[in-house]
Amino acid sequence: MKKLLTKGQIALLVIFSVLIIDQVIKIWVKTHMYWHESIHITDWFYIYFTENNGMAFGMEIFGKLFLTTFRIVAVGLIGWYLYKIVKRGFKTGYIICVSLILTGALGNIIDSVFYGVIFNESTHSQIATLMPEGGGYSTWFYGKVVDMFYFPIIETNWPAWMPVVGGEHFIFFSPIFNFADAAISCGIIALLLFYSKYLNESYHSHEKKDESKK
Repeated sequence: MKKLLTKGQIALLVIFSVLIIDQVIKIWVKTHMYWHESIHITDWFYIYFTENNGMAFGMEIFGKLFLTTFRIVAVGLIGWYLYKIVKRGFKTGYIICVSLILTGALGNIIDSVFYGVIFNESTHSQIATLMPEGGGYSTWFYGKVVDMFYFPIIETNWPAWMPVVGGEHFIFFSPIFNFADAAISCGIIALLLFYSKYLNESYHSHEKKDESKK
């Protein structure tokens, strides 16, 4: 029975689907919520609008231009790798994992490269608009990444008798992230759980084939 989609088509479907969902969510949040506004979904799940200059989950490392350039180079390398594994016929699940990682990085690149130009500033008293007359809040490559998913699964205080942290407020899983971050994390976790052995075996088998051709 003929397959409905080739592995290359599946990779493209994952890339475009995740990218569209990521950008639709970010644009909606950016144009409908004030900065640091929170929407209560459940006691352990909030839509909390914030922005960051750093990498996944709001980490701040090095300068903004460096991070944006690093993302672009990384996406180029991952894209080249994805092309190679599709051509070599790697397992579909493995290709999907790499596609998720690629798309997650690409989704955050779009924020960094374009959002500073196409949106005005989000503040506690102003909701941003798309393509404002007065121009954006920054320049090319200096946009902020939009984050919104917040899962304070456990929120409590440490017991007073505990040394150092006793009595302090504690939140289990406090990072705020976006759909692109989730795609990267899911792709990496799935690779480590299900395909680490396969990757190692595939690498060595192709290495032997390349040596035999010499």
